[in-house]
Amino acid sequence: MEELALFGGKPVREKPFPKHRTTGDEEKRIVMEVLDSGILSEFMGSNNEHFMGGPYVNAFEKKWSERFGVKHTVSVNSATSGLFAAVGAAGVGPGDEVIVPPWTMTATATAILSFNAVPVFCDIEEDTFCMDPVSVEKLITPRTRALMPVHIYGHPADMDPIMELASRYNLKVIEDAAQSPGGYYKGKLTGTIGHMGVFSFNCNKIIQCGEGGAVVTNDDELAKRLRLIRNHGEAVVATGMSVQDGSNIIGWNYRMNEIEAAIMMVQLDRLDHLLKERKDLVEYFEKGIRDVTGLILPVVKDGCTHTYYRYTMRLDRDSIKVPSATIAKALNAEGISFNADYIPLNLYPIYQKRMGYGSQGCPFTCAYYGGTVDYTMKNLPVTDQMTRTTLSSEVIRPPVTFVDVDQIIMAFQKIFKQIEKFDVI
Repeated sequence: MEELALFGGKPVREKPFPKHRTTGDEEKRIVMEVLDSGILSEFMGSNNEHFMGGPYVNAFEKKWSERFGVKHTVSVNSATSGLFAAVGAAGVGPGDEVIVPPWTMTATATAILSFNAVPVFCDIEEDTFCMDPVSVEKLITPRTRALMPVHIYGHPADMDPIMELASRYNLKVIEDAAQSPGGYYKGKLTGTIGHMGVFSFNCNKIIQCGEGGAVVTNDDELAKRLRLIRNHGEAVVATGMSVQDGSNIIGWNYRMNEIEAAIMMVQLDRLDHLLKERKDLVEYFEKGIRDVTGLILPVVKDGCTHTYYRYTMRLDRDSIKVPSATIAKALNAEGISFNADYIPLNLYPIYQKRMGYGSQGCPFTCAYYGGTVDYTMKNLPVTDQMTRTTLSSEVIRPPVTFVDVDQIIMAFQKIFKQIEKFDVI
């Protein structure tokens, strides 16, 4: 049997996988159209006809709203900005808590900190890595203002019980749908189920314009607040725009430019095709490793679809005792990029050391905050387990081909046929 690359053997693959690329001639054409217009942005932070941006921004927002069946789309310069704007629009502020899973990108939680509120981390579901509604309910207090489910890796969070909790406790729901555009939960598109949904157009996302994002909502007042936070809200209100609630309307510059908006108009037309390509690659991969013992492949729950933003599997601890980090190391040695080093957000220094704003520990020690928050792993047993049993990769996505996937399959088969060798590590 061929020696593992980790122990000096020849790697299965010796060249990099093709870089992620979703753009083509249509994007070139529309970018030149924008450049020929001479207007790269037409926003103004004032109460006038330019408050909503230029023609491509407005056209993209209209197109996204129609595709996703929502009343309002507010484009932004990143999903991070979109999360910040959504938390602000929800009225979150000092003394408030927002419940969020720790298995997500940092911005989901730092958006809460940005308004001097406190993130409270719930546990996740073992099969989807998404927010566990049972864990959420145990954490709700009189200080809880909002819930932030994350459709992590592209599988929807269980939104029905989350929305039921929100209704019962009068909470806002902000969906982080950065990784799941075009994904469905029981017939509804992810990002359109809560009060607001946030999408990402970062260079690594399923559709992208380099950077960029959007927030969607069906609520007129939330849409106005989002737009004010996006675009110098305090100046816009000063020049005549009225708001029902002036809190959190300390505006930033979260505006998308005309080139990004134009690219996204084309990218949106590619979404369904790109999702199908990902699904086809995943199905081919899973067919090739179905006989590999010890792997728990991603689930797709009834009524849901999966966008496979990242391909993430788990090890069956009953048959595989080797830590996932060791297997990831072996895969990387074979030229196949997989990760197993996820650190839950609650273990980041900003939460462990209560380092927020200034040197006084705000918002954790804010005079308006009367709660205590636990950032240990004590109440996160599933999250804790996942840190030792998860393998994740962005490799299985276009423009990767079935031939490329064959090499990924070969690497898994090679490693798992010699799994007993890892006892020496």
